[in-house]
Order: sequence, then C-alpha cells, then structure tokens
Amino acid sequence: MSTSSASTARQRDRSPLLVAGAVAIAVPGLVLHVVGLSLSHPVDALLYGVAIVGAAFLLSWAAEAAQVDISAGLAIALLALVAVLPEYAVDFVFTIQGGEAYAQYGPTCLPPGSMEQSPCGLALANMTGANRILVGVGWALVVLLAAIRLRRGGADAGQDGGAGTSHEPGKPTKVTLLRTDSVPLVFLLIATVYSMTLPLRESITLVDTVVLVGIFVLYSIRVAKAPAEDPDLIGPSAWIGGMDARKRRTGYIGLFVVAAAIIVLCAEPFADSLVQTGTELGISQFFLVQWLAPLASEAPELLVAGLYAWRLKTTDALATLVSSKVNQWSLLVGTLPIVFALSSSSFHGLPVDVVQREELLITAAQSLFAVALLVTLSITVYGALSLLGLFLAQFVLAATLPAPLQSLELLILSGVYVVAALVLFFRQRQALAALFRDGLRTPYAELTEAK
Repeated sequence: MSTSSASTARQRDRSPLLVAGAVAIAVPGLVLHVVGLSLSHPVDALLYGVAIVGAAFLLSWAAEAAQVDISAGLAIALLALVAVLPEYAVDFVFTIQGGEAYAQYGPTCLPPGSMEQSPCGLALANMTGANRILVGVGWALVVLLAAIRLRRGGADAGQDGGAGTSHEPGKPTKVTLLRTDSVPLVFLLIATVYSMTLPLRESITLVDTVVLVGIFVLYSIRVAKAPAEDPDLIGPSAWIGGMDARKRRTGYIGLFVVAAAIIVLCAEPFADSLVQTGTELGISQFFLVQWLAPLASEAPELLVAGLYAWRLKTTDALATLVSSKVNQWSLLVGTLPIVFALSSSSFHGLPVDVVQREELLITAAQSLFAVALLVTLSITVYGALSLLGLFLAQFVLAATLPAPLQSLELLILSGVYVVAALVLFFRQRQALAALFRDGLRTPYAELTEAK
C-alpha cells in the first residue's frame, strides 16, 4: 500500500471515532435538558454551547457527504446553509423571546422602568455578531492560513500553492476563486446593497422578508444549474461519501436528523443560560449574545474552512464561506420578521433601536468592503489583514473609548468600510461589470469551462 493510500485508510479508520466524539460531547447538554437539571448558568451555557458545536460538526460532515449526490453549485449552497443552521436556531430563540416581550410590553419589549437589555435587541445582536465573525475572522482566516502554510512548506508546497492559492517571490500570497464563484458574490452584493437601507428603519418588516428571501430563492435557482462534479472530501465526510449509495444516503440523513434534534433541544436553554450568565456575572448580555453565542455556532464552519485552507484547498474554503454569508445576510435576516410576527402576533416588524441601527450599519458596511476586496475573484494577504484588522479594531476601540464615544467609533469604522469599498469598486469597475455579467447571466457551462 502506498503512503498516500495508507494515510487515507488511517484517516477513514478514525472517522467513526470522530463522529462518535461529536455525538458524545453533545450528550451532557442533552442530559441536562432532558432531566431538567441546572448546575449553574455559566456551566449550563458551556455544556449547551459545546452540544451545539458537536451538532454543527455533524451537520457539516453530512452536508459535505451529500455533495456526492447533487450538483457542485447546489452542494456548496447546501453546505453553506446547513453549516449555519445552529446560528439560525439560536437567533430564532432570541427572536421568539423578543416577539413574546413585544406582545406583552409593546415596542420597548421591556416593562416600564426596566434597565435590562431589550430581548428584541438581542435577536439582532446575535445576527450582526455572527455575520461580522464570518467575514472578519473566517474570510481572513482562509487567506492567512494558506500564506502561513506556503511559507512553512516552501518548495514542497509548489509555486502554485495548491488549488486557488498562488505565491510569487516579492509578492503577497493571493487566493483566487473560480468564475463560478461570481454567482454567490453578486447575490451577496445585491443583498448587501439592500441591507444598507436597514439602518434607516425603525423595524425590519415582512416587506424586507419578501425582498431578502426572494434574493436567496433566486440565488438557489441560479446555483442549482451548476453541473455535477466529484467532490474532494476529507475525514468523516469522505468516509460516508465512499459508501455505496444506500448506506451513504442513510448515513448523511441520519447525521442530519441527530444534529437537528440536538440543536432543537439545546438552542433555547443555551440562549437562556447565556443571558442569565451575563446577569449573574455582571457581563453585558449584549456582548455575550453578539460575540460568544455566534462563536459556538460558527466554530465548526470556521474550523472546517481552516482545515481546507491548511491543505491549500483555499478555493473550496473561501467559496463555502462566501455562500454562508449569502444565506446569513439574505435568508437569516429575511426570516427574522416571520419568526417575530408569529411569536408577537403582530405585523409591526422586529424593532430596531438606535444601538441596533449602528450595528446593522457596520455589518452591512463590512459586507460591502468584503465583496469589493473579492470583485476581481481574488484576495491577497493584505486584503485579509485589512478585514481582520478592522474587525479587531472594533474591540480595541470599544475597550478603550468612553461609552459616549463608542457610537461615534461604529459610525467612523462604517465610514471607513464604505469609502474603501467605493474606491475599490471604482478602480475595479470593469471587474465589477464582469462580476454582474457572470453572476447573473453567463451560462454555468461557460463559467465551468473557464476554470
């Protein structure tokens, strides 16, 4: 047996253990919920959060294995959608709580005189935090890990650097997407431009649902036309994907069902424990919900993307994260008003206060800048550092500036994102026109031939 074959065999031998491990780390949280125990709110939040992480890994492996049976473009869209289902579940919990509070207390979602964080604001906080982590950390992570891998691998990695990665002496490492990736990018740009209007509203309504969900539906129809390809799977997804058709489909459907059950059972107690932890420890509930909760739901996706980047499969890694951003910025945002309407028995729409307008603005502005960096279907290590640096600047400035200036900080950073994006779009206006043409009109057969 060759070294490569032996390595693959060992990897597949470990795959059942990895699947079992993902299920095992979810068991304490499941037991806690089913038995009705509560150790302490911080411990509860940790156990439920770890359970969601385990479920997210199961979802990711199942979605990757399903690529064997569906078209390449639809597979990436499905993988991106499934990978963020934990984020949907947690955000829906906060939205339901906000809707119930709205039905009881009105637009403030709080009893008169209360100084607590509005449950309606927490729903948007979770969504904006997840979106900014995905781009500011995830997109940057792919490029930076590939650059580190090339530097360490030296000549062994090759000048080409693997699929989608190139490095020339004296020039920064660059990750390049395929022309087929114009499709998710252009739909992300359309959703982002529309979302730039959300900070001007007092609520996100069912009208926004029609527009944003419509964008996602059109995107799904477009990517469904992509031709089928043989996926390059690793780990448990390769183990499941290598089975015969009946066992393979039973395997990934089974993982979907188990993961969904874990998420349904653990999402609400995780959200509740997280909020109570903030109250008990004197930590801002807003901070925990915006940054800690998304880390639990986004962690597996970021880890899988990082693994692909380390293997220099950067095109696959970045394309999946771009698709995830499309569905989070269209389908996730678009479905929040539906969940809110059902839980509040009102068509008023999810309230947007002053703080959330600022958070929506900087999230939309970051998305605009990120698309501008990729308008040529490539991003350098400098572009990745700018995404990560501006993301980290939010925390540094928030920690050092007095509270009255923190709103000004968000507005300034939003302005930096938007101005930088407009400059890049103007300089790359021909590439922008090509992006719209390829993303919306060029047949997939022609896009695929240009690989």
